[in-house]
Amino acid sequence: MSEGVPQPDALNHLLGQAGEQPRTPERWQRVLACSLWHLRIHRADGELVGFVRATSDRALNANLWDLWADDRDPAQGQLMLALVQAALGRLRRELPGCSISLSAPPAAQDALEHCGFVIDPGGIRAMGIRLQASGS
Repeated sequence: MSEGVPQPDALNHLLGQAGEQPRTPERWQRVLACSLWHLRIHRADGELVGFVRATSDRALNANLWDLWADDRDPAQGQLMLALVQAALGRLRRELPGCSISLSAPPAAQDALEHCGFVIDPGGIRAMGIRLQASGS
């Protein structure tokens, strides 16, 4: 697991596997600058195979974003689990007592349930909207 600055192309590769649109290098720079921290997993050859980042108000709430693991990797489930466990451990140490929410792809469901997340507790479903500048 490493924390250095990831390359936008590598992040966009994982983003594309999740069916999302790529982000510009400038957008990645802003996203990472606004994050509390991020974690990455690389294979021995240096290829990025896992990523997650966190934001927080540093009081009550923490959010995990961009949780991805390479869907071509046979260990995708273990990569997801390692990312979730590492992120939760860090949040518990740094921000004990914060509620944690996240946005994650379906491939992360087993890892999340293994770590105690309840999918749609009490039938509550999260919703989101992607805001785009006019003319985009």
